[in-house]
Amino acid sequence: MVDRGASALSLPDDWPAHPDPIMALNRMGSFDWDLDTALMYMDAQALAVFDMSPQEYDGHPQTLGTRVPPADAHGLDTMVSQALKDGSANYGAYFRVRHRDGSLWWTHTQGYIHRDETGRPRRILGIVRDATHELSESAARREQAAEDRARRQQTSVVQITTAALAHARTVQDVIDVLESTHGITHLGATSLVMGLLEAGRVRLVAAGPEDSYVPGTRVTRLDEPYPMNEVVRTLVPHFIESPQEFAESYPLLWPNITDLKITSAAYLPLIVQARPIGAIGLLYNDRRGFSAEERNVLVALGSSIAQSLQRAMFFEQEKDLAQGLQQAMLPRSIPSVPGADLAVRYRSAALGRDIGGDWYDLIPLPGGRVGAVIGDVQGHDTHAAAVMGQLRIVLRAYAAEGHTPATVMARASVFLHELDTDRFATCLYAEADLSTGVVQVVRAGHIDPMLRHTDGTCRRLPVEGGLPLGPSAEFGGLTYPVDTVELDPGQTLLLYTDGLVEQPGIDLDEGMRTLRELVRSGPDDVRALADRLIDVAEERGGDDDVALLLLRRRGPTRQTGGRLQQHVAPGDPEALREARHMIRAAVRAWGADDRADEIELVADELITNALMHTEGAAVVTLRALTGGADRRLRVEVEDSSSALPRRREAGESGVSGRGLLLVDLLTDGWGVEARGGGKCLWCEFTVPERD
Repeated sequence: MVDRGASALSLPDDWPAHPDPIMALNRMGSFDWDLDTALMYMDAQALAVFDMSPQEYDGHPQTLGTRVPPADAHGLDTMVSQALKDGSANYGAYFRVRHRDGSLWWTHTQGYIHRDETGRPRRILGIVRDATHELSESAARREQAAEDRARRQQTSVVQITTAALAHARTVQDVIDVLESTHGITHLGATSLVMGLLEAGRVRLVAAGPEDSYVPGTRVTRLDEPYPMNEVVRTLVPHFIESPQEFAESYPLLWPNITDLKITSAAYLPLIVQARPIGAIGLLYNDRRGFSAEERNVLVALGSSIAQSLQRAMFFEQEKDLAQGLQQAMLPRSIPSVPGADLAVRYRSAALGRDIGGDWYDLIPLPGGRVGAVIGDVQGHDTHAAAVMGQLRIVLRAYAAEGHTPATVMARASVFLHELDTDRFATCLYAEADLSTGVVQVVRAGHIDPMLRHTDGTCRRLPVEGGLPLGPSAEFGGLTYPVDTVELDPGQTLLLYTDGLVEQPGIDLDEGMRTLRELVRSGPDDVRALADRLIDVAEERGGDDDVALLLLRRRGPTRQTGGRLQQHVAPGDPEALREARHMIRAAVRAWGADDRADEIELVADELITNALMHTEGAAVVTLRALTGGADRRLRVEVEDSSSALPRRREAGESGVSGRGLLLVDLLTDGWGVEARGGGKCLWCEFTVPERD
């Protein structure tokens, strides 16, 4: 034992003058280690820390070492040796001490190294203290911190998954989020399964990883003994806390998932408005059991997934309804029109259910004419689609009745104004005579059409136009100017809605320039060109629908004689003679001498009737129609009376009553068409081809 008084030691300046009472209060003891003699003085408090009495201690540090576990002793020796070698002035360390009863207590030591003038270490003065309570508090803090981290992590699982599901629009989007490896990692699970309730059965719709499907479980009856089926039936989550519990509860399922090394699982019902829509299962291989807080977090997660699924289901239902309504309102097919190549396309907006009122239509008209319609009802909803359908029908009806393009547009505007709706519509109606290439265009607030020439160049066709449909009737602007365009063989007329050229943040003129370039560099075939334009619109995306109609006039397959027209006013015998002369000359010029007398007689009868039975003038039109199996001559006489001709027997004098009988006998076909406020009586004659 070293006599502490035998050697005077120089203590540090901040060492207490009388340390014993203060150190005892703080459960500290002191030691004095003479490195020359290798003896260590320990006071009574220091020995108490080692659970050793003064009688048991012989002054050798090795005696104290019997109380220290080997690993701790080795670490402490290494640290002290390093401090002595590298010139350190002090050191400190925590180590364990085994008490008499075998329990381990934490101890802390702090040593101050005293060196001589040469720097050689001569003595270590220090303290030891019981640190068990201190480290217990620290351990508790660490445990609490770990619990806080786990709680934040669990909350983060819900937040991350909910954020990912917020972008899911469809049920498949929800499945993709959950089924992906990234999604499973966020959930903290090894494997995931999800089933939806359909007609009393649970259909498995998701499983991750991909190879985790269990044979025979893709579609199961609700009463079958599987965990997902059980939670759907009971609406109560089921937490499985051990492999033994899993095997005992579900003996049919367990043998098929043993390769996954599952240690616990959570099966959660997916409930919306107190009704089950399915269930989800999360399987783990790194945990046993679930705390109350973990269970609450998982239940919240199941609720979030259920809400996302319901939102996706509603979205898909509304989208299907809107698409079905709009497709029902659009023409099921576009009729073939002699003398023209046609293409129509439609692209719905990227917003899914927000389907608007864009539409197109093609209306075959008598005399080789065709009406082309493009329009857009305000709004993006099912109401807009419904209004669009009604407008399309009335426009077709007005055009088929024979009204002029301006009248068709004006009547459609009145119809829309009288509907119980606050919507307006833009529209463009083009009536094309394919035998002559004359196109009459009327615009109601719609974007101008384009014309593509045979060399590929494209230009915008400025049309004066009027107010949109609806407002024009409300504000008394029902007069629609008519612009006339010549459509040569090989040229293409493009009608489209603004979704094709308008983009947020881009000037309309820039959009029109882009469209012109696409048309210029596009293929000659109208179907291929329409495909290219709609593909570009699809790639670009956007929140507006796109409707597109392309009409290309074909080149004549046979020589045509064109069209001749003569206006005959009542009481103007000179005009009547000119009309008869025009008919006679045209018939002979077109090589129809064999039927010249018949054509002249019928035409004269129709003109005379128009002048006698109406108060207005008559317009006589003679056309040579080609392109079919036979060449035909068509005579049209248009007047301002809406009264239709009727057959009647000749009177007693036999002077009148034979007009329609004569027309029926001498022509190869005849009929009556409504034309605006009047009518047109027409007849056709088949004539031989010219040599």
